[in-house]
Amino acid sequence: MDIKYKNRKPLTFPQTLLEFTGNYFLGFFVMQKIYERIEAIAGPILVVEGVDGVKYEELVEVKTASGERKMGKVLEARGSKALVQMFESTQGLSTEGLKAKFLGKVATLGVSQSMLGRIFNGSGKPIDGSPEVLPEKVIDISGQAINPYSRTFPADFIQTGVSSLDVMNTLVRGQKLPVFSGSGLPHAELATQIARQAKVNDGSDFAVVFGAMGVTFEEAMYFQREFERTGAIEKAALFINTAADPVVERIAVPRMALSFAEYLAFEKDMHVLVILTDMTNYAEALREVSAARKEVPGRRGYPGYLYTDLSTIYERAGRIKGAKGSVTQMPILSMPEDDITHPIPDLTGYITEGQFVLDRGLHQRKISPPVDVLKSLSRLAGSGMGEGKTRDDHSKLKDQLFACYARGKDVRELAVVLGESSLSDIDKTYLAFADTFEKEFIGQGFEKERTILESLELGWELLRPFPISELKRLNQKVIDKYHPDKKA
Repeated sequence: MDIKYKNRKPLTFPQTLLEFTGNYFLGFFVMQKIYERIEAIAGPILVVEGVDGVKYEELVEVKTASGERKMGKVLEARGSKALVQMFESTQGLSTEGLKAKFLGKVATLGVSQSMLGRIFNGSGKPIDGSPEVLPEKVIDISGQAINPYSRTFPADFIQTGVSSLDVMNTLVRGQKLPVFSGSGLPHAELATQIARQAKVNDGSDFAVVFGAMGVTFEEAMYFQREFERTGAIEKAALFINTAADPVVERIAVPRMALSFAEYLAFEKDMHVLVILTDMTNYAEALREVSAARKEVPGRRGYPGYLYTDLSTIYERAGRIKGAKGSVTQMPILSMPEDDITHPIPDLTGYITEGQFVLDRGLHQRKISPPVDVLKSLSRLAGSGMGEGKTRDDHSKLKDQLFACYARGKDVRELAVVLGESSLSDIDKTYLAFADTFEKEFIGQGFEKERTILESLELGWELLRPFPISELKRLNQKVIDKYHPDKKA
């Protein structure tokens, strides 16, 4: 990305010494260091002895006794010892005959706008059968969080076509809004629905960058098939790492996806939505590498720097002063045992600006997408609502729908204890509203797309059975304009 937006110096590359491998670039300095003292192999980690002058994140080429070459990077260099994290499996490797060549360069990615419509693996190499991408520039995938001084407040509406998100938990450009799911819940279907339907309504260029980490082969094929079937692939780029691929690629995928998104946003003036799934698999990869390094574990065995590491990903979302484009993030994570206090969702919640929560009870009742709007929250929703963005009644209508649904759920619990016959007429109205709201407003299905105006009109229609005395979150001016059949 253009470094003036990040307040850092641009990287330079010795062009005559550039080796091109697919879409993944590895730069080489003239002085390359080769070491044969490989002390140990622990999981994806190699311990190299006798090193001198190696740097953090420096790329390493490891040559086996049979001549096979594998790539890795420096995780830690202390004294004469370096820990090398391999990009590929170390299964079957022996320390005998191994040679490590330190290349004096960090991992980079060749980017071009022509990458839209393409599918890549966790190393940035095309896997869609199409020709190699000719990059316009080469960027460091490590990236940096946006300088707070350079940030401008996230604003303006992104329409996802999902009513429970657009109306109740509005997504705005430059926001980071995670999806909290659980094992077996349809977050993959929701991710593809949002990727397919997301758009901005002011005619600006818009793109989706989709990163999948540690997914099953079936999920990877599902993502690819759905993007191609619906035509969403034309405005999207996919980076896919499956469970069978190297663990280290899972750590690289979100950084590659965000590096490409930053390029589109801050050099091509596009608004980019980055969807990352599943951040739980990413955290598990961090834990595996941390265990191989014999680091002191933190909560539930995750490394103590999990919060810091997650922030280096999430804080790359935002808008920058003077830039027309923006990077918006929707990371998806599956909560182990549906525990929202688990370290991964817990730490994610501290960094991001809200959460979009999927509910197992709604899923069991075949309501899709099974969004619990009362547990969900978008802290920046207000900056995406109002005249010129959505509609002037959006904020008040959202508050009224929240209030009626919360009361309806309370009445439902009361009816279980006392029986529905003991309810008053107005309580029965709230109970009926809660059922209808879940079935029609939340449960729109994964194939149906609604514009924000269609979602707002549906909200007004669901409020029709209530007497005006119960619509306490709406003022008379709004009621007269959008619900004229209701009189005080």
